[in-house]
Amino acid sequence: MDWITTIGQLINTTLVFSTALIFAAMGGIFSERSGVVNIGIEGLMTFGAFAAGVATYFAEQAGMGAASPWIGMLAALVMGILASLIHAVASITFKADQVISGVVINFLATGSTLYMVKLIFDGAGETTLLKESFSKWAIPWLSEIPIIGFGLFTNYPTTYVAIILVFVSYFVLFKTTFGLRLRSVGEHPSAADTVGIKVVRMRYIGVLISGALAALGGATITLTTTSMFSHNTISGQGFIAIAAMIFGKWNPLGAFGAAVFFGLSQAVGNYFQLFEWSKSIPQEFIYMLPYVLTIIVLVAAVGRSSAPSALGEAYDPSKR
Repeated sequence: MDWITTIGQLINTTLVFSTALIFAAMGGIFSERSGVVNIGIEGLMTFGAFAAGVATYFAEQAGMGAASPWIGMLAALVMGILASLIHAVASITFKADQVISGVVINFLATGSTLYMVKLIFDGAGETTLLKESFSKWAIPWLSEIPIIGFGLFTNYPTTYVAIILVFVSYFVLFKTTFGLRLRSVGEHPSAADTVGIKVVRMRYIGVLISGALAALGGATITLTTTSMFSHNTISGQGFIAIAAMIFGKWNPLGAFGAAVFFGLSQAVGNYFQLFEWSKSIPQEFIYMLPYVLTIIVLVAAVGRSSAPSALGEAYDPSKR
């Protein structure tokens, strides 16, 4: 029975590590499908993780109880929209280089959140450990299925939301008028403008959705695995999410598969440390595994992934 338990735990841990990547990758898809490069996913996740940690802490202090982490998620969503608005204004309205704008968001998030958390928590570089972070929910009957029951159906509520989000994103992008318009401004903005689609408006919407979802991804880390926020809470997860988006060919289902793959690499890295023989391997090499796989996957994806045609190109409606 030990191997059954181990497989179930590995599946469960994989989904836990994949959750934040799924949220962030879905966010990246909405932005880049509209034609706006969003390298700032890492920073947006950092803003979300910070907002969730601080809001949940104060909600606990106010006696909100079990509702506290949900308030934290809402705060992260709002923070992500506000932070992504900076990127939208710079890259869409002022037509700044989209990559540089995203990099600025990353630096801004790292510096400003560390400063604010020290300001709020009397010089500490992290929030107080949260008492009301999310706990795992077991779905009745399904969670009792051998092997996959614990792995798939005993998870954090955020994991269930992330999986539902994948299918909602796919439906919205490929089965609705809104999705068609969003994709059209990322492929042929001048043609879309000609038929009456507001290119600037659609791109703004894409970037703001991206910020909201990426911030929720950051919030899930604070409210599940760490139960606190510090300067290294995200530690590269945003860049892995971008890799998942590219490897998944800007398709929600493909990005989901890639996110699970990267989540599995982190879970396997954790399990390596349980074996005696792993003690002879420096831990740094084990921690490197997800990032090494990210590089390998990106190299393998070169030439095979087709980005939206107008990705990264600023659009001026007055010059159509």
